[in-house]
Amino acid sequence: MNKTISVLVFTLIAIVSVTLAATPDEWGSRTIYQLLTDRFSQTVNNSQPCGNLQGYCGGTFQGVEAHLDYIQGMGFDAIWISPVVTNTPGGYHGYWQQDIYTVNEYFGSEDDLLNMIKACHERGIWVMLDVVANHVGPVNYDYSTIVPFDSDEYYHNCTTCPQYCTIDDFTNYPQVEECRLSGLPDLDQDNQFVRSTLQAWIKNMTAFYQFDGIRIDTVPEVKVDFWREYNDAAGVYAVGEVYNGNLTYVASFQGPVDGVLSYPMFFTLRSVFGQQQSMNQIQSTFQSYQQLFSNISLLGTFIDNHDQVRFLNEQTDIELYKNAIAYVLMAQGIPIIYYGTEQGFNGASDPNNREPLWTTSFNTNTPLYQFIATINAFRANITEDLTESQIQRYSDNTFYAFTRGNAFVALTNGGSNQGQTSRTITYHPYLEGTTICNIFYPTEDCIKVVGGSFTVYLDNGESKIYYPLN
Repeated sequence: MNKTISVLVFTLIAIVSVTLAATPDEWGSRTIYQLLTDRFSQTVNNSQPCGNLQGYCGGTFQGVEAHLDYIQGMGFDAIWISPVVTNTPGGYHGYWQQDIYTVNEYFGSEDDLLNMIKACHERGIWVMLDVVANHVGPVNYDYSTIVPFDSDEYYHNCTTCPQYCTIDDFTNYPQVEECRLSGLPDLDQDNQFVRSTLQAWIKNMTAFYQFDGIRIDTVPEVKVDFWREYNDAAGVYAVGEVYNGNLTYVASFQGPVDGVLSYPMFFTLRSVFGQQQSMNQIQSTFQSYQQLFSNISLLGTFIDNHDQVRFLNEQTDIELYKNAIAYVLMAQGIPIIYYGTEQGFNGASDPNNREPLWTTSFNTNTPLYQFIATINAFRANITEDLTESQIQRYSDNTFYAFTRGNAFVALTNGGSNQGQTSRTITYHPYLEGTTICNIFYPTEDCIKVVGGSFTVYLDNGESKIYYPLN
């Protein structure tokens, strides 16, 4: 089909489509499984590893659709997939866009994508699309193959940038907005064609494909006024990537977009559980969250993703990992679990943290798969409690506890060699005589509120989640 006709048809179909996307607040009850489309499942899987993690490994939309049972078995009701548009050579991850009007043929066809989304929706699984509006693929200064931004007038001219036009100071915000990230050509959203095209594109994408939400790449690299318009045009919940640990800076982007990835808490959790630093850091970070963010419930909480060395690469103690995962799944915010977590993947930096999942034969019996499934099943039964704010109940160097409604979460960073540790809890939401039981051992581990308090025992670095008996 002629490219102009194809774009026109795409636009006209999108205009008459009605998105089924839920509101940002409705996203607050979802649990997201992040996957890289190229690494999750091939259409026909083998058990062989990928020979080159820096290139395409063969994952497809059909592969994702074929393994929705695996995702749903863990209790996830949303997935975050890679950017879907055609990329420049080697762009298996999706972030090197070349033609925003065509689907990446390595992942499958337009129909394959539509069928995958339909299959998800039939199961009650929402689909979040990863999108890029800051840059295009690595073509240096020859834009002739980039559709539709095929001229240098659509890019920042680098007059304010250092040598090679590449960002070298991420505290220099004009440089961050106008220069190239890792040498990738930087789109000029002040150019009216660029601005209107990107906004029309995201509106059409969400309407035509019925995406339920979007994750926005590299948010600080574009002026915030653009993101307000882009988020509105998308018409769905948007969570933005602000890869920074500065709380005030990160919080400033909530408003221009609905929510942001919770990077400051990510760094805190890695320190607390990965390096076994004081758990009082969680208290400090969360108190700052309460002061600085307009809506903590719309932030994306995580302990691993495709840009970070996997937790288990730096800390091999599985109990510490379970504690971190329990925090992610139960804390205020939208939990995001990176594919492979459930299999204990321990890859180092990119691309080694982007392992193919099919080598595991989609094993559903691993301890982490079962651990995640247990917590997600519990979450599904306490939806009212999860509308409540996170309230800290105890904090010291090696123990942290909080509640969401009547759910009581007890964590430690002592690790599997810790032995037994205990804390007596006097600040809690329960009436005298209430019996609360551990969701992992509901018939064996129950405690009763007596004299206004109860004592929690954690053995060998375990985490516990308690809930009152009916």
